Amino acid sequence: MSIPHPQHPAAEPAETADGAENAASALTAREARGRDRRAVPGPHSAGLHAAGPDSAGHAPAGRHGTAAGHVAGLHATGDPVSGAPAAGWTVATALPVSYRVRFTPGVLDPGNPALALAGGPPGRRLVVVDARVHELHGHRLHRYLTAQGVEYEALVLPAHEQVKTMDSVFQVADRMDSFGISRRGEPVIAVGGGVLTDVVGLACSLYRRSTPFVRVPTTLIGLVDAGVGAKTGVNHGRHKNRLGTYHPAVDTLLDPAFLDTLDRRHLGNGLAEILKVALIKDRDLFELLDRHGRSLLDERFQGRRVAAAVLGRAVHGMLEELQPNLWEHRLERLMDYGHSFSPTVEMRALPELLHGEAVCVDMALTTVVAQRRGLLDAAQGERILRLMRRLELPVWHPLVEPLTLGEALADTVRHRDGRQRLPLPSGIGSGVFVDDLDARELAEAAGRLRAWSAAERARPGTGQAFRTWEGSETRA
Repeated sequence: MSIPHPQHPAAEPAETADGAENAASALTAREARGRDRRAVPGPHSAGLHAAGPDSAGHAPAGRHGTAAGHVAGLHATGDPVSGAPAAGWTVATALPVSYRVRFTPGVLDPGNPALALAGGPPGRRLVVVDARVHELHGHRLHRYLTAQGVEYEALVLPAHEQVKTMDSVFQVADRMDSFGISRRGEPVIAVGGGVLTDVVGLACSLYRRSTPFVRVPTTLIGLVDAGVGAKTGVNHGRHKNRLGTYHPAVDTLLDPAFLDTLDRRHLGNGLAEILKVALIKDRDLFELLDRHGRSLLDERFQGRRVAAAVLGRAVHGMLEELQPNLWEHRLERLMDYGHSFSPTVEMRALPELLHGEAVCVDMALTTVVAQRRGLLDAAQGERILRLMRRLELPVWHPLVEPLTLGEALADTVRHRDGRQRLPLPSGIGSGVFVDDLDARELAEAAGRLRAWSAAERARPGTGQAFRTWEGSETRA
């Protein structure tokens, strides 16, 4: 898989990401080293491998129950004297994956062909649009597609966590069917936030087992997180993204101009995911947020230089972590920071918490854990929590209590194959993984965080910035 370094074309090079050329080269090198590791199960190279029976009549087993060490091709083993036929086969094949993520200012400018050509030759397109986005930008989308000569149908869907279900996926699949979409040459276009792109991506991964799609994220969380990776998913029961696939969009076009119509709370929602990248792997990004976070909120990321730098670093940092481990064969993932307790808290709090807000509460809790363990000093811990508050993000919620946290951690352990693999910040801008967080330590950290939140709420001039439920024992 090859992922280009995403650099905002309107940004000056020094303002986007330090060492961009080196970082892009590192991605290319990792891609060359890691392609076979990601795509081929176990120690086999690509090919079809057959194994004859052993003396007990069983095929010799290696990793994944197959014979180990074969090179590409068809290999059969058996009794060379009797000529016994092969009794078992191993199929090992490489799946090359390449997808684009690119900043595309003016994506709905009628003179810009980027979207019309994204993912395939110009022609027919099914366009799935978030209902709110359609209210704000539907006329521009229609004008664009008409100017580009695209024959299209539009499906307008509500897109929020309560309807992020298989029912929404089936609506997309039904429209793909009635549209008569071609299997490969007519990529579906998804225009909306992370919920919408996740739903459309899952539908496309299932329809004829693999239909290409193109993403146009319109929220900040879509631009820097949900819209740039490979995962699709919907909620199931009380579980977040419990049903899903790995099916990256063939092309993702990022236009920060959409953020000009995004409300302040949803901008903060996306800033939480940017802060995640900063805390766990990019100290310089943290410094940018610390200096300019409030102005980014005020300007809705429409300022050219700082906004471009923050967005470029956030997207690049995300892709840099995803690319060598796109299918999550390794379960120690720095990008899981803030996602150990938040899935359970978010789903139980619906509709009270947005995704990024739940992630921030998780990060605040694990910041306290890290400080108690000596991974952060007191000044760093305080600085992190105060930055969260300046970004108008919550740091506590009544569900941050021992029973919910214990159940959340238990579910995370199952998700991470029997171990916690819990990312914690180690200083600002790097992280470590731990496996030994216990109930007592978790309860003490939650209590300390609640006390900090209550004290901040009581400080003159700060209480109005808190959600109604922060600092209280029960939800409002």
